[in-house]
Amino acid sequence: QVQVAESGGGLVQAGGSLRLSCVVSGGAFNSYVMGWFRQAPGKEREFVAGIRWSGDTTYYADSVKGRFTISRDNAKNMVYLQMNSLKPEDTAVYLCAGTLPLYSSTLYYSSDEYVYWGHGTQVTVSS
Repeated sequence: QVQVAESGGGLVQAGGSLRLSCVVSGGAFNSYVMGWFRQAPGKEREFVAGIRWSGDTTYYADSVKGRFTISRDNAKNMVYLQMNSLKPEDTAVYLCAGTLPLYSSTLYYSSDEYVYWGHGTQVTVSS
């Protein structure tokens, strides 16, 4: 049974930084595509960032490009999201997700494509 758990959320002022962590246990982490999503109250879940199993390819939503960085440590079964220059509109519950890709070249943006999910960690950015 695959388990996903996020940590590192909190309250930060606009312009500040946070680093989210995600640990995956019970599965073939080294083979998974991993992603970060977020969901604000009253809004749909949206893609934030993704990373291939090897870590050599990362991709981002336009709204966070240049401010957020996704990375992974396969030896520790960990995924990270470094968030800089935070804005009030970044306030949301951030969720870590993983899936076993059918094709190694595919980029996964849709939440429907991810199988394993954590419960999320709250990020609140004050103005």
